[in-house]
Amino acid sequence: MVFVLDKNKKPLMPCSEKRARLLLSRGRAVVHKMHPFTIRLKDRTVQQSELQPLRLKLDQGAKVTGLSVLREDGDVAETVFLCEIHHKTDIKQKLDARRAVRRSRRNRKTRYRKPRFLNRRRPEGWLPPSFNARADQLINAVRKLTKLLPISAISIEDAKFDTQKLQNPEISGIEYQRGTLFGYEVREYLLEKWGRRCAYCGRSDVPLEIDHIVPRSRGGTDRVSNLTLACHECNQKKSNKTAAEFGCPHIEERARQTYKQAAFMNSIRSYLSKSLSSFGIPVEYGTGALTKANRIRLGFPKEHYFDACCVGESTSSEIRITQSYVQIWCAVGRGTRQMCNTDKFGFPRGHRQRCKKHFGFQTGDIVKAIVPRGKYAGIWMGMVAVRGSGFFDIKDKNGKRVCQGIRYKYCKLIQTADGWQYSKTKTNYSISHTTEVACI
Repeated sequence: MVFVLDKNKKPLMPCSEKRARLLLSRGRAVVHKMHPFTIRLKDRTVQQSELQPLRLKLDQGAKVTGLSVLREDGDVAETVFLCEIHHKTDIKQKLDARRAVRRSRRNRKTRYRKPRFLNRRRPEGWLPPSFNARADQLINAVRKLTKLLPISAISIEDAKFDTQKLQNPEISGIEYQRGTLFGYEVREYLLEKWGRRCAYCGRSDVPLEIDHIVPRSRGGTDRVSNLTLACHECNQKKSNKTAAEFGCPHIEERARQTYKQAAFMNSIRSYLSKSLSSFGIPVEYGTGALTKANRIRLGFPKEHYFDACCVGESTSSEIRITQSYVQIWCAVGRGTRQMCNTDKFGFPRGHRQRCKKHFGFQTGDIVKAIVPRGKYAGIWMGMVAVRGSGFFDIKDKNGKRVCQGIRYKYCKLIQTADGWQYSKTKTNYSISHTTEVACI
């Protein structure tokens, strides 16, 4: 499937790869963008074309979001586009690393940014940076598709998770208002829960300290389910190990269940609803139970892009999968704002240059390198990592360096960096219906 634009860059119905090759060879079209591959017609406008209704469906997730575009014709629908969005999940770790570098510079009396104490007020609808980034990545992908396809409707899974039900399925009535620590302070609750003894060595009648079962430096939280009691010796000896690494896996099993993804889905519901309504396209909302029922009825395997096909009450009684491949869009960002490189202990080991572009290239650009000789002789294509010396590295779709130290003069720019990395993989489904996706 190839995206098609008219001569005014307005979206038309997509076409097959064979049709796109014919249009390009006859001079009727030019390549508009390589990733995702898009052509632009020279002799056609929207008014001269017949558009069919396309519905964009979203199955949102905390780490991976499924996208599908369906062409609906009565009770039968055909897939036009299948995609998975892989979100960035290291936002908080990067913010913590930058914060640690700033604090260390203040302690060393070197040049630093003064701490900010007057920016504590948060605007209405504020989201944590990690949540906001992933929600914006989804909105960005939807905006990109609306510019490439004539989307006429949007369906999204409006999932709402009851974390108290997840933790205690039998909870009901007034217990909702009480919670785990009702009638207790945290320390008193932990003393009752762990029998007033060290959870690791079992000693009692000694001073006990509150310990994180999974340390915060390892991704643990301050939830009371992640807290335990330890004597001073065990707490110091455990350091930043998890309870399982310290030799007590039974303790970690109590705190293994987390609700980060459920909290994420609950937090961005209103933000996504408000953002999607701003596109001026009708939006349909469906439940997770309905999505699962439709997927079981249609016999699709459990994949994010197949879940997206089954979102909402508008799901047809028959969906034909006409795609052999699913697109993988990974959010990689546009670089880092941290100018000081540090080692694993947090000490500075160098500084980045203020200039992002070198010899007309910047990190993240998609290039084609024709190397005439040497160890990496041949033709290479991928994302480039630039250096001020003029010797670049090229990475494949998985982020692995396939060649290093390539002179910049051997590289040709294919597409500038846009914060995304594009690849594709085969769909986990056997295609039983093969039809032409669309025609110009």
